[in-house]
Amino acid sequence: MTTSTRAPIRVFQVATGNVGTEMIKRIGTHPDLELIGLHCYTPEKVGRDAGEIAGLAPIGVIATGSVDDIVAAKPDVLTFHGVFPDEDLYVKVLEAGIDIVTTADWITGWHRDTNHPHPSGKPVSQLLAEACKKGASSFYGTGMNPGLNQILGVVCSADVAEIENVTTIESVDVSCHHSKETWIEVGYGLPVDDPSIPSKLEKYTRVFADSVLMMADCFGLELDEVKFSYELGACTKDVDLGWYQMPKGSLGGNYIKYQGMVDGVPKVETHLEWQMTPHTDPHWDIKGCYITQIKGDPCIYNKHMVFPRPGVDLSNPDNFASIGMTVTGLPALNAIRSVVEAPPGLLTSADLPLRGFAGRFKT
Repeated sequence: MTTSTRAPIRVFQVATGNVGTEMIKRIGTHPDLELIGLHCYTPEKVGRDAGEIAGLAPIGVIATGSVDDIVAAKPDVLTFHGVFPDEDLYVKVLEAGIDIVTTADWITGWHRDTNHPHPSGKPVSQLLAEACKKGASSFYGTGMNPGLNQILGVVCSADVAEIENVTTIESVDVSCHHSKETWIEVGYGLPVDDPSIPSKLEKYTRVFADSVLMMADCFGLELDEVKFSYELGACTKDVDLGWYQMPKGSLGGNYIKYQGMVDGVPKVETHLEWQMTPHTDPHWDIKGCYITQIKGDPCIYNKHMVFPRPGVDLSNPDNFASIGMTVTGLPALNAIRSVVEAPPGLLTSADLPLRGFAGRFKT
């Protein structure tokens, strides 16, 4: 049976920030999906039409702020696009038999278990696994990076006989991500020698340890530890992006490594090469893409480059930002049918079939 002949999956979405707003637009053109509800945390958005919130014409879906409304709507799946997880919401929804696909801070669950203890005292993954069992539901976390970038790292190894090291790299200009709260939290704009910056960077990015563990699981590799290290780039002049200001000498770029170690040797790695401005010291050669490097027999170098469709005006910063939000959210939307069809429980990308990572043709 082809996608076009199957009934669309009924989706209830949570959050309308940068990614969530873009996903309302994308669900509307996705042949597998039908948006039936929207949950917002911002009181001013509750009661408004989802289309209006996303900058579209009204679509007849009115935003709610109640988890009970989600359960009552009986969607097939909940898509969660908040910046940080809402684990209490997850439990209620999963126990009600509703699957969840999220782009918020979850790849394997190790990071949430290790760094964000739940008030119940239970590891978060245990809490969600119990909810999945009770509701016969599934839970899956993904995104572009972490997410698709590491899936590509695994797939690119399919023709390698002997692997020595696998490294996935995000080499991007992050100034298109207009979220002041995020960059304040990470420490961009603070003096580069501010002692709080390393812990801020690690706190915000340590879900990338999940991505290293996910790849190691696919390779059948048992790691001793996932090691965090960093380099910081200081702005060489005052930088005003219009929506964000970074004084000379403040953090304007970084190179972060999460390295899966075996006997003191890095085997599986994820690197984050970020710049908010090219005017930093040190300065990295930003490639504007996602890279897989594999040392072995043979060696592999693969670049995943993302371009707008023809005719898109990139001088409009909203259009540029839209690309980043699209590639973050679409790995989740495109995986929904595979998640809905999967056995109940906590899922990682290692559990999904190849079709779980496939895009959709325009209908």
